Amino acid sequence: EISECLVGSEMCIRDRIYRKGMFFMNRFKQSFSRFMYGRYGMDQLSRCLSYVVLVLIILTFFLRSNVIYTVALLGIVYIYFRMFSRNISRRSAENQKYMKIHYKFMSRFNKVRARIKDSKTHRIFKCPSCGQKIRVPKGKGRISIKCPKCRIEFIKKT
Repeated sequence: EISECLVGSEMCIRDRIYRKGMFFMNRFKQSFSRFMYGRYGMDQLSRCLSYVVLVLIILTFFLRSNVIYTVALLGIVYIYFRMFSRNISRRSAENQKYMKIHYKFMSRFNKVRARIKDSKTHRIFKCPSCGQKIRVPKGKGRISIKCPKCRIEFIKKT
């Protein structure tokens, strides 16, 4: 559209300005890449901390609390400290500790979510003898359930 209106030297000026802007961006990307070489960068812990800091900053708009604002600023400083750190092994160890806690929490959350979803179609009973959990379909009336672990049969209503 615009190029149809431009002729000759005007097109060259537009292209030159565009190339100059692209050259600056490429040079900036290269210099930033050189600066970040050997530094830790962002990981899962830093990403989680940035979300927490974002929530804290939004809270300060509503609560007008200097304490929350200070905690958010300290969080930002810590995130940048981790990103620009050259001690990669220590930052990696911190991230591994976070990931261990994160996976434990997520596995519990997913189990509860799956149990809630499964509760619509199945019931879970405990064997009166050995305590083994047994999953049986819902809506079958009174059925005889045989424990796969200890082989004892018991009758329950589903």
